[in-house]
Amino acid sequence: MSTPRRPNLGSDAVQRNRAQLLTLGERLREARRRRRLTQAALGKRVGLAQSSISQMERGFGGSLSIDTWQRTFVGLGIGLTVDAGRDPIEEPRDAGHLQLQELVIRLGRRAGYVGLFELASKPNDPSRSTDVGLRDDRRRRLVLVECWNTIGDIGASVRSTARKTAEAEGLAVALGGGNPHRVATCWVVRATRRNQQLLARYPEVFASRFTGSSVAWVRALIGGAEPPVEPGLVWADVRATRIFAWRRPRDSGGAAVLGPSRS
Repeated sequence: MSTPRRPNLGSDAVQRNRAQLLTLGERLREARRRRRLTQAALGKRVGLAQSSISQMERGFGGSLSIDTWQRTFVGLGIGLTVDAGRDPIEEPRDAGHLQLQELVIRLGRRAGYVGLFELASKPNDPSRSTDVGLRDDRRRRLVLVECWNTIGDIGASVRSTARKTAEAEGLAVALGGGNPHRVATCWVVRATRRNQQLLARYPEVFASRFTGSSVAWVRALIGGAEPPVEPGLVWADVRATRIFAWRRPRDSGGAAVLGPSRS
């Protein structure tokens, strides 16, 4: 069996270094000339020989240390930034959020919806979009789903969802003509310890806002049942592979508190 050829890393590195050195040299020369300095004057300022400055400007400064390059640019009042390229196998910064959106769209498709990623609730303002829109023209439904890895400002988040829901009412009219789609709203929250503690700390706040049956919302998102009229909240497991209902258990004093329910 033949051995796979290894990439010529040495040659590739030489080419990349050469291109970078040429670019740095050109910028160094342009900056020096804008300041009306000779190579000798700049060398004296930063403690280098004129020949070293010439070498750098012609793209042959690879043998000089990064410290030398930095000192030379700082001598011109310019900082030198050394940065690595983006890792091609690095996860997107919003990977966790994307996982939740992927889950909702997949469940919605199985339930008969068309999943709409980042649904613009106000088309002329793309920044105001809902994480996932689930559209079903046959049953005339438009479900807005907000996905939360971490809930930050609870009040601002609730107000944002309410605004998007109101804006979506106009979209529903446009979709349905004389018979507009019904708009329903649900939050899908990753069941991390922090989020569980947050909901347990403010049970009345969340209960007063998300009055729709969580069990009914799970059925709506998974099986396509009619979504509750009231807004709802459901959990997603930490790995974003499934959703399940949250409930209001009773503490020892009879007060309702929120926590995940796997029933």
